Amino acid sequence: MILPKVRDPRFITIRRGGTLTDADHRLLALWAAACAEHVLHVFEAARPEDARPRQAIEAAHAWARGEIMMTQARTAGGHAMGAARDLKGAARYAAYAAGQAAVVAHVAAHELGAAAYAIKAARAAAPKGEAESAGRRERQWQRDQLPEAIRELVLDDQRLRNDICWSVFDC
Repeated sequence: MILPKVRDPRFITIRRGGTLTDADHRLLALWAAACAEHVLHVFEAARPEDARPRQAIEAAHAWARGEIMMTQARTAGGHAMGAARDLKGAARYAAYAAGQAAVVAHVAAHELGAAAYAIKAARAAAPKGEAESAGRRERQWQRDQLPEAIRELVLDDQRLRNDICWSVFDC
């Protein structure tokens, strides 16, 4: 489980009673898409014929640009997660990262799901004995990609939800 039992109002849009602006919601989706895209090659190496995770990442971008509806992005995310179901290890995690990135359009708090699954993919894809360092490098790469406008929000979210995200955000 990657979502908290009680929703954080910072990840609920203003029009729904929270404090998240549409601009920051789009930034969360784009950052999540970047996290997923960074490990997408792991899935594509295992299943080069399956475009669903790539299409989910593209849907996250399209939603952030206002080109598709939230429901379309959410559907693409579900299809990417479907691509993961019969896989194991790094490829599975990479597909889940893509799915989580696309569903940020629906629930902004899925941004950590994309990041956490990408870290799990990097760890699982690493050579024996290098998983922890690969995870740390991936986590740092992700943090380096954070736009300033959402940086503190995401870093605080990582601290708050680290334990339900497999502790991948520990430093």
